[in-house]
Amino acid sequence: MASSTSSVITLHINGEKFTLPVDHRTTLLDALRERLALTGTKKGCDQGQCGACTVLVDGRRTVSCLQLAVAAEGREITTIEGVAEGDRLHPVQQAFLELDGYQCGYCTPGQICSAIGVLREHAAGLPSAVTDDIRPEAGPPPLTAEEIRERMSGNLCRCGAYVAIVEAVARAADGARTGTATESEEAMA
Repeated sequence: MASSTSSVITLHINGEKFTLPVDHRTTLLDALRERLALTGTKKGCDQGQCGACTVLVDGRRTVSCLQLAVAAEGREITTIEGVAEGDRLHPVQQAFLELDGYQCGYCTPGQICSAIGVLREHAAGLPSAVTDDIRPEAGPPPLTAEEIRERMSGNLCRCGAYVAIVEAVARAADGARTGTATESEEAMA
């Protein structure tokens, strides 16, 4: 029986349901890593400042260290473990691999989840702080290196792989735009 400070919740993660008791103060990050052994999501700053713990919640990027697990109940959560389709890498993962968008790799899962969210936000026409024309009728702005850097600015890389990260996001976006997109890329649009 759950006490008044804990609950039994069901989390929908990577297409599977997980039911577990949690203290109401448990973050989504700690539930993923400590309770469900989904350790691809990394604990960096534990204050929402580095982006290492970024996951997708209902398709939107979320820093899981600031999200309570109880608040994620019933929502669709995608971690780095759920991004690929079997043995087939997600186009963003493939671009990171091909362009060396990582060095030590610690921040890479959060970078990739964030990049997937960035491409969805961009495709939906959501502006960033550097978007020139923010009117909805203007549509998505060009996805320049400046746009990518601004949109990915919440994800830190202590190794400094930023140039390759921007190139990887641009390559994944270009594949979706030019019609060479795979089913995975089309799904992220």
